Amino acid sequence: MPSRVAVVTDSTASLPARLVERFNIITVPMQLKIGTELIDEAHVPTDRLLQALEAQIPITTQPPAPDAFFWAYQDAWAKGAETIVSVHVTPTLSPATDAAKAAAAKSRVPVFIVDSHSSGMTLGFAALAAARIVQTGGNVQHARSVAERRGRDARVLIYVDTLHYLRQAGRVSAAAKLFGDALSVKPLLTVVNGEVEPFGKVVGRERALSKLVDKAVALAYGRDVDLAVEHFAAEKEGRELLLLLQKRIPHARDIVLTQVSAAIGANVGPGALAVTVSPF
Repeated sequence: MPSRVAVVTDSTASLPARLVERFNIITVPMQLKIGTELIDEAHVPTDRLLQALEAQIPITTQPPAPDAFFWAYQDAWAKGAETIVSVHVTPTLSPATDAAKAAAAKSRVPVFIVDSHSSGMTLGFAALAAARIVQTGGNVQHARSVAERRGRDARVLIYVDTLHYLRQAGRVSAAAKLFGDALSVKPLLTVVNGEVEPFGKVVGRERALSKLVDKAVALAYGRDVDLAVEHFAAEKEGRELLLLLQKRIPHARDIVLTQVSAAIGANVGPGALAVTVSPF
């Protein structure tokens, strides 16, 4: 029997397909404008995005296509949903939440919008937590409150080879813009109130990743947490980071390895790695 509560998110959640399918999460794709072509990011292969970045073709991220959220809500209603929890990228990073709110106003069933306060697996774990509640028979109020708490309490730690792509996309705070462009200096970033903020800078990639792991261990200490390692076009490095975290944080419930969505990848650039620590 279909659940009476549906969970919807947007593709910046970067959830692996196996989890989307297992927990019946409806995912609405963001859009990328590559040059003059506007495409659902689900249809943008990694190789094409890398080629466009290397060729310095202008790339911008866009909210989902007009009415995409509306039809997602309609589809959930048609399958028996009586209420919907819709969990999204924070409005500071994307207008997708505004599009979801506009669609909710036209929906046949009540839609409760949740701001994840970030994107990536901070959003992913929030949507996943709501879906877990739904699958175990929880009501919409419980699913909504858990999603809100998971988004609010999670922390993402980001390593990028260069700030070039984030600067180009206008995604870094004034503080982060002060970082120099020396190739040996690797910025470490986090997201605070929807703004990409620095939490450190280290000379050398290995030292930077070591500091990122130490910070993740400190955040997870004494807490029940889920962890995600996110990467863009750096699966090998992501797996290595995953192994380090498994050794240092053995009490983590779930550890997910995933490539970020194309919309995030266009902003962080190839080689980017991130760790999301999500208390539950």
